[in-house]
Amino acid sequence: MSNRFKTIALIAKPGDTDVASTLVTLMEELERRKLNVLLDTTAAAYFKPASAKVMDRSELVTHCDLAIVMGGDGTLLNASRSLVGANVPVLGVNLGRLGFLADVSPDEMCERLDEILAGDYEEEHRSLLHAEVFRNGALVNETDALNDAVVHKWDIARMIEVDTHIDDKYLNTVRADGLIVSTPTGSTAYALSGGGPILDPALDALVLVPICPHTLSNRPIVVSDRVKIDIRLHGDGDNKAQITCDGQVNFTLFGGDLIRIRRKHHELRLLHPRGHDHFEIMRKKLRWAEQP
Repeated sequence: MSNRFKTIALIAKPGDTDVASTLVTLMEELERRKLNVLLDTTAAAYFKPASAKVMDRSELVTHCDLAIVMGGDGTLLNASRSLVGANVPVLGVNLGRLGFLADVSPDEMCERLDEILAGDYEEEHRSLLHAEVFRNGALVNETDALNDAVVHKWDIARMIEVDTHIDDKYLNTVRADGLIVSTPTGSTAYALSGGGPILDPALDALVLVPICPHTLSNRPIVVSDRVKIDIRLHGDGDNKAQITCDGQVNFTLFGGDLIRIRRKHHELRLLHPRGHDHFEIMRKKLRWAEQP
């Protein structure tokens, strides 16, 4: 057995009864293999008391060789923003519907774990976004996103208006419910429902997708992920909007705010069992193979 993963961190979807029994099974398997196990506070909540050392996420990422994330794609999105900077590889165990990212089922978990611990796996790198918000020239917020950063309206019945520049070159002004900036990973999420294209995860590209634009000629645009994207919100300080990253992190915007989005320098190391097929997952997830 390979010794490349000696210390394994467990991260779990909080408050899900389906997680408990699978997490206990996984813990037993890791302990049987005499591996060091660290529990994120989300995983520790399922053990009373915890049978392994518990750490906050910020500390956990500096002590583990591999993180196993149990839940679904949403749980993995949350974990990835913490893990990417520490260059920790991630394996997702999917307890929900078929996931694009978390693709190991509980039924095959132990078998796949044997293979991965022996070094028999596939690794791919996924790009992330880094979004910054500037107000009156000062940085007031920043965060990362694996799927997308979305600038969107605050009020239900009110559009927003934004100017977009690519590498300081004016692209357009859009009146819409919002604007999605998505990685290839996020192209099968919110951007897809907005009419955006599906991007292969290996592409070095980003897609900008307007949400319900006032002018129908405002269409999704694919650009290089080496560019800087600046989005300026129209209006004064009374004009409110939001930026939401991965559907999980929200920050209030005001008229005049500048949102700057770039590709993050670090990439997510995502592990898959040998034979992983992204297109097969897409066919199942998007139901392309179903007959009428």
